[in-house]
Amino acid sequence: MNAVITGATKGMGKSIALKLAQAGYNLIICSRNQAEIDLLSQELVIKHPAVSVSGLQTDCSNPLEVNQFCNFVQQHFQTVDVLINNVGTYIPASILDEDEHVLDLQMQINFLAAYTFCKTFGKQMRDAQKGHIINICSIAAINPVVEAGSYTVTKAALLSLTKVLRLELMKHSVKVTAILPGSTLTSSWEGTSIPAERFIAAEDVASSVLACLSMSAGANPDQLVITPLNGNL
Repeated sequence: MNAVITGATKGMGKSIALKLAQAGYNLIICSRNQAEIDLLSQELVIKHPAVSVSGLQTDCSNPLEVNQFCNFVQQHFQTVDVLINNVGTYIPASILDEDEHVLDLQMQINFLAAYTFCKTFGKQMRDAQKGHIINICSIAAINPVVEAGSYTVTKAALLSLTKVLRLELMKHSVKVTAILPGSTLTSSWEGTSIPAERFIAAEDVASSVLACLSMSAGANPDQLVITPLNGNL
């Protein structure tokens, strides 16, 4: 089985890569740092010699690099069984007061990159009559965060894309799932004084991804919401 993971060298993406490699998936990954890609690839292959791991430095804010990554995947994988759209950025700001570029940047990274990946590999899955797309959305997609208005808008757009694709692809035996985590303890919270137990762990999101992929052929997981147990952040 071949899986593509975006934003895979840190946080949730790295946890997902570790989990899928352990489960025997061959991986192609991307992030903005080739050295981090190479280091993670080496780590995964040492731990799991039966799998292949490769990656390409990709800035998902750049549509040209997004397309280059698609080409890279197609050169290395004959088929893509799983697509994990994980890459994202969070810029806290209110819509009325934010700089004009804030929405554009988050729309490209959080939504348009995933849109391109879904179109490229979704067509392949449709032709193959199999596959699974998992979009890592956010609880903000259904519970708006006024302090991060544009982020909320882009994650709501990603959730809507997921819903449309799910209906479009289910007749072709392709599954499409949205995972909506709340506050997750990743590097974006580095330096916080909030106790770790008030967060979701990145490994929880990875376990959720693997659980979705492990369901029977007849099960089509729609969306999974994960919230912190001890209060909202």
